[in-house]
Amino acid sequence: MKVGLAFGSSIAIDGPSTMALCQRAEAAGFESIWGGEHVIMPDAIGSKYPYTPDGKIPAEPETPIPDPLIWLAYAAAAAPTLRLGTCILIVPQRNPLILAKELATLDQLSGGRVELGLGVGWMKEEFDALGVPWARRGARNDEYIAAMRAVWAASHAEFHGEFVDFDPVTCSPKPVNGNIPILVGGDTPAAIARAVKLADGYFPGEGDIDRLRALIGRVHGACETAGRDPASLEINAMFGTQMSDPKAGIEEMRDAGVGRIMIPAFFFAGPGGLDRMAALAEQIMPLAAE
Repeated sequence: MKVGLAFGSSIAIDGPSTMALCQRAEAAGFESIWGGEHVIMPDAIGSKYPYTPDGKIPAEPETPIPDPLIWLAYAAAAAPTLRLGTCILIVPQRNPLILAKELATLDQLSGGRVELGLGVGWMKEEFDALGVPWARRGARNDEYIAAMRAVWAASHAEFHGEFVDFDPVTCSPKPVNGNIPILVGGDTPAAIARAVKLADGYFPGEGDIDRLRALIGRVHGACETAGRDPASLEINAMFGTQMSDPKAGIEEMRDAGVGRIMIPAFFFAGPGGLDRMAALAEQIMPLAAE
């Protein structure tokens, strides 16, 4: 089982703290480090955050959320073995050709270590502030992925869709392995369908083990209906409530079919946090490697 450090960019903002976090995580045995995204935080948010009971995002307007791709470029140099992921990049908010260039550049700089964790967004107010249409953002996302894969796969690529339309173009450099693994985030039926259709991995926000098992069961059922081997879609899962008994949590996650646990870096914020991270790693890394 892989062990990733989620939301690392939310606890390490400046250069020295980012360097320390990445190097300590690498030394502790983490396989990957991940950065989240919100471009802005509106003063008034009416949209319901899907991962808390009260629908409120657990962040203040001043909570730092660095751009994940720039932060991961720094992390790539700080820790040369960690894989680098976004959890979650809001793809419909971005220009697909610029994003394809950014991701391929980061992948080249890091020697092919990039994974794109994506979502279609839950905060309408952010889309409004950015001037991006909220309606049909799911369809926009899927077309953006198709367009990026087209320019990653070949030179002189063209694409003609509803949201993206270009005659033959070449976008270089290309990803090291010709493509970048994609993880789809979200717990909804649409997210499951999207993961089965176009992703290499699935990353729900659900942390409760019983609900997670049920969700994974639905994912496997959707794979079988689509004629896809469920084993070809890696399950990534947040390791939060399991922190009260990490050893038992590892076994629960493995039994549920999880391929990578994502430990929120928030647990390691503040004084002594990196020492707590190292101590946890000593507990769980041998179990995860079994």
